[in-house]
Amino acid sequence: MKLEVGVPPSGAPSSLAARIATMRANIAEAAHAAGRDPATITLVGVSKKQPRAALLEAIEAGLTDIAENYAHEASEKFVALPPVRKHFVGHVQSNKAKAIVDTFDLVQTIDRLETGRAIARAQRLRGKRLRALLQINISRDDRFGVAPADAPALAAQLRDEEDLEIDGVMAIGPLTNDRASIVSAFGEAARAFERVGGTTLSIGMSGDWREAIACGSTMLRIGTAIFGTRI
Repeated sequence: MKLEVGVPPSGAPSSLAARIATMRANIAEAAHAAGRDPATITLVGVSKKQPRAALLEAIEAGLTDIAENYAHEASEKFVALPPVRKHFVGHVQSNKAKAIVDTFDLVQTIDRLETGRAIARAQRLRGKRLRALLQINISRDDRFGVAPADAPALAAQLRDEEDLEIDGVMAIGPLTNDRASIVSAFGEAARAFERVGGTTLSIGMSGDWREAIACGSTMLRIGTAIFGTRI
């Protein structure tokens, strides 16, 4: 029996597998409309507060990238998973660095020198390398993130001094229904990405992924549109 996860968004298919298939089809349509190759856009399923069974079903349905906000929650849910890329998308605290390195393959939310150094130290201690993204603040609604103008210098310092693999930037769009404001914010993120360098521009969530694709996103972090509203 397939799991009915959470509360599906209005008008969405009831099954998780069908929502993933629909999301992929919609991403492809939006990418083509923007003159882009859908293969350049990675779909990451954010399973925060969802049961492990939902995560396993999503992987069975073809999801290859998964994300969690909390290292302790992930450490329990990720035990003996099939091969997938695991992303940390929560706020990085220095005292959680070892747990993040132990559990994940990519950390998307380095927003200051202190936490970048903590991740780098944990990598050396564990003998494991992670890819990392700088979280930039493009929204006054977001408490976290380095200023876009300061991101290139922070990336250079972490690369040069800590040998941390900074592979791009991540940002959270503003909490607004004003689509022009969302596009403007994502454009700022795209310009910061060009200056920071790397391969990954992680912008776009369940409510603003279309704008993100139009602005060049290479990675979408989708929770509700795949897993449904958390119960």
